[in-house]
Amino acid sequence: MNREEKAEHLITLIKQEQKAQQDKWNFSENVSLKSLKAQGLVLHPLKIKRRKYGFADYPIIEFELPFETDTSNFKSGVALEFFAHHEEQQSCNAQLVFLNNRSGEIRLFAPDFPEWIEERNLGIKLVPDDKSFKFMLHALKAIKKGEDKHTAQLFDIVHGIKASKNIAVEEANEIKGLNISQAIAAKAVVDNEDVCILHGPPGTGKTTTLVAAVLELLKKGEKVAVTAPSNAAVDHFTRCLIHQNIDVLRMGNAAKIDEELFVHTTEGVAQNAEEQKRIKRLKIQANELRKMAQQYKRNFGKSEREQRKLLYQEVKSIRQEIKQLEAFSVEKAVEKAQVITGTPVGLQDELLKELRFDTLVIDEAGQCLEPMAWVAIEKADKLVLAGDPFQLPPTVISDAAARDGLTLSILEQSFQHKIPTYLLNTQYRMQEKIASFSSEYFYKGELLTDEPLKANSENALQFYDTAGYEAPEKQGEDGYSLSNLEEIRIVEKLIDDLKLKRKDIAFISPYAAQVSLAKKLLDGIKCSTIDAFQGQEKPIIFISLVRSNTEGNIGFLKDYRRMNVALTRAQKQLFVIGDSATFGNDDFYSKFLNYVESHEAYKSVFEVMY
Repeated sequence: MNREEKAEHLITLIKQEQKAQQDKWNFSENVSLKSLKAQGLVLHPLKIKRRKYGFADYPIIEFELPFETDTSNFKSGVALEFFAHHEEQQSCNAQLVFLNNRSGEIRLFAPDFPEWIEERNLGIKLVPDDKSFKFMLHALKAIKKGEDKHTAQLFDIVHGIKASKNIAVEEANEIKGLNISQAIAAKAVVDNEDVCILHGPPGTGKTTTLVAAVLELLKKGEKVAVTAPSNAAVDHFTRCLIHQNIDVLRMGNAAKIDEELFVHTTEGVAQNAEEQKRIKRLKIQANELRKMAQQYKRNFGKSEREQRKLLYQEVKSIRQEIKQLEAFSVEKAVEKAQVITGTPVGLQDELLKELRFDTLVIDEAGQCLEPMAWVAIEKADKLVLAGDPFQLPPTVISDAAARDGLTLSILEQSFQHKIPTYLLNTQYRMQEKIASFSSEYFYKGELLTDEPLKANSENALQFYDTAGYEAPEKQGEDGYSLSNLEEIRIVEKLIDDLKLKRKDIAFISPYAAQVSLAKKLLDGIKCSTIDAFQGQEKPIIFISLVRSNTEGNIGFLKDYRRMNVALTRAQKQLFVIGDSATFGNDDFYSKFLNYVESHEAYKSVFEVMY
């Protein structure tokens, strides 16, 4: 396919995904509130803790969940519908500021808090992010037409239509704090003429390498942007740049963060603006107008209704003035910043409209939908893709779109063609016995372990087999996912017998229902789905595989990249619990069983429970 055909194919896939999200996330006779809650698309009911006015005078609601549930879909910055659930459902548009454990904040896109907020039956629901789809479709249509020669050229290189100009870098000068493979990768980023790939397996210092490369790009006088598909990844990278005394501006939505990062966000810049006194006066004025409007309750006449409408229009006008004053401060910060960071959508801020970057770095590119990547790439002349194609791919709702290639990330797409790729080949996170299986299976044995982690790894890896033990998988309470109570009981017994410190432990599983059950039973232990735990680590990890059935059905355990993420989170000790009789015939898990047996890491749960 040529560029026009490839772009049109991606446009078709994005439209399929948008429709699938709209169909799945809408209330209807066929999709009940209970069903949406079970699928992790709705959090209901919410307990409102506090109300306030935040950035640009938008209403902010602090809430908490009175129950344990799967919140993995509710990531910082997602689009929401805030609603009161009754016969005449009322709602308003919102955005999730953050959700940490069972406490969070949402920003309402409304002139004031709705009257129905006093009701108890409140909730939040994920909605299709139409703004993101709009940006993706616009970027792809521009590529199809060849509107920007730089973007068209980068698209051709990523898709193998045109070859990269880059010459492979084989050696580099020493850079303080970097090993040889990191220094070569950093030099490749600096010398990049169009597209290059930094392949960073778990624990190999990908961010450290990228920050060093960004410092070198700045010395060349380049304007640099850094993006990633999640707000959490953008915040982490921004913080690393700050620690190197780089003047960085973080665009878009930022979760609840500390003061160190907050002052580098658009909201932080606006709060410290010279115009802040004027902004404070306007916010007081808007609050007074809102109070006047609230004097008119639900039962009032036409003139009162008109008066209330006029008051809220004035509030809206004041809010617009506040936005303009805050935007003026941010505009000055944009001019001053050495590096701009944000998600691809965050980089679409109106203040960046005319700004072009010499280099764009996409971190965690293996999790970035290709169409979403082009939203950011259209603002840059050169592209650096950083990540690991052997970890989790982007999430896609539409089965048809997934089947036709939408889950193929921008990184995977690039990996398929002869674009210079630089592997960071030494990991500093895990004991060697933990890392070696992934190194052999996913990285052709090229992922090495730092010397100090090779010693004292005798008990670093243990697989506990439930074959023959009564530990069946069961339908979770949500009716969609699966759980396995006995595997959690085995974890509890191991923790007690081995006298492990609970603060050092994370329990992870592929199944949300298993995680929800573990949160109720494993006191003082972090419990998470594997997907939500990507990018994190703990000294001790327990993996509960859940699947145990006579048919040998292993479901989405078939996505071996998910298991690669799970197997590479532990620093010191990794415990895997599962039923070899269920998954032993699968090639990947058969190789894993051979690995643990060859390292004397295989045990039966009968040794633990009896």
